[in-house]
Amino acid sequence: MKHIKEYHSKEIETQEGTVIVEGPLSSSELANYSFHEHLTAFRPSEKQFEAVKKIADFEEGRIIVARTSETIVGYVTYLYPDPLERWSKFQMEDLIELGAIEVIPAYRGYKIGSWLLKVSMMDDAMKDFIVISTEYYWHWDLSGTRLNIWNYRKVMEKMMGAGGLTPYPTDDEEIVSHPANCLMARIGERVDPESVKRFEQLRFLNRNRYRTSRGGD
Repeated sequence: MKHIKEYHSKEIETQEGTVIVEGPLSSSELANYSFHEHLTAFRPSEKQFEAVKKIADFEEGRIIVARTSETIVGYVTYLYPDPLERWSKFQMEDLIELGAIEVIPAYRGYKIGSWLLKVSMMDDAMKDFIVISTEYYWHWDLSGTRLNIWNYRKVMEKMMGAGGLTPYPTDDEEIVSHPANCLMARIGERVDPESVKRFEQLRFLNRNRYRTSRGGD
């Protein structure tokens, strides 16, 4: 599959000033900006910035950022699932994962996360992909937002919904380990029906494994 990356942008006015949501950006374009020190949800900000720049140069990798004139205050990443993860089992060229989304506390409340997703999906090429996101409550900033698990889940669903992602059932062990966890996905309009069928198999690997062990009865 040819990975065409179509640039889009959106300006958002906030009490902190104008924020530009744009992308996908290459690593050289990202290097023109600094990465805010409060972007630490996954690792220290400087290490996360290096990881983000690496993803940007993957053939399938996509980085959409929210920035002031010089500083990145939020971002979302898309790339193929980790080779060791369940979601890479069939090596589907048309399945990519929303790997991380983060906005610094000072800019929360302005729907920056939703705009990161909306701008992502403005790219016509996203119609060719199944986009997945695995949501685990232990990654959520419950203390910083002062939300309980269920209210945070509602916020996450609403934000992901801005990009067309909706909850999908699965028997993935980590997701079913807590009722607040969920798999969210968006199936692009041009995704082949055979890929949709393989995605269903991926979501229920344990069920299919059980059937095989029982001889298919």
